[in-house]
Amino acid sequence: MNENLFAPFICPSVMGISTLPIIILFPCLFFSTPKRWIPNRLQILQIWLIRLITKQMMSMHNKLGRSWTLMLMSLILFIATTNLLGLLPYSFTPTTQLSMNLGMAIPLWMGTVVMGFRNKPKAALAHFLPQGTPTPLIPMLIIIETISLLIQPIALAVRLTANITAGHLLIHLIGSAALALTSINIALSSVTFIILFLLTILEFAVALIQAYVFTLLVSLYLHDNT
Repeated sequence: MNENLFAPFICPSVMGISTLPIIILFPCLFFSTPKRWIPNRLQILQIWLIRLITKQMMSMHNKLGRSWTLMLMSLILFIATTNLLGLLPYSFTPTTQLSMNLGMAIPLWMGTVVMGFRNKPKAALAHFLPQGTPTPLIPMLIIIETISLLIQPIALAVRLTANITAGHLLIHLIGSAALALTSINIALSSVTFIILFLLTILEFAVALIQAYVFTLLVSLYLHDNT
């Protein structure tokens, strides 16, 4: 059977209508609203993780930067849950789509840059020209710093897309190899299944780490502009 290697990355549709909005909203069901005075263990774990990440990520910000706390926490929870959603069988990972990741990265990056030019225009412009630069190198450095600034949202989106896509492709390839080896060599197939199991555990960690890295970089961009 010739299976398309990139079939899991094609956005599913029903009667020609994309189901991506439903898939994106599905992770919200994992975070239930507490309706009791005493939360259960899952809600306690969620609250503890959110407080821990908030403390680590927002401690370096001033009052203006901390106004983004709710947005950044919502962002990391959204990316983490969608990444984990893609590890379920017969599911789809929205974060493997570069267009979606660019849709998250560009507005957040642009918001931090606009905030920097609005609140600290001199400091924002100073990033384009380091102090003590020789006069002949000034035009070249301004061009390089401008390109490095404009490439930040692209790097954010490509990093997330590449890491999630590479992990899913590797799982798909090793899973196909393990299935094909079952009729050839049981011992070799068992070793391949063990590798697949360990790789799946690694992908769970990668899914959470990439969500943290994406949000942390946005937080650093915010810190540089507030």
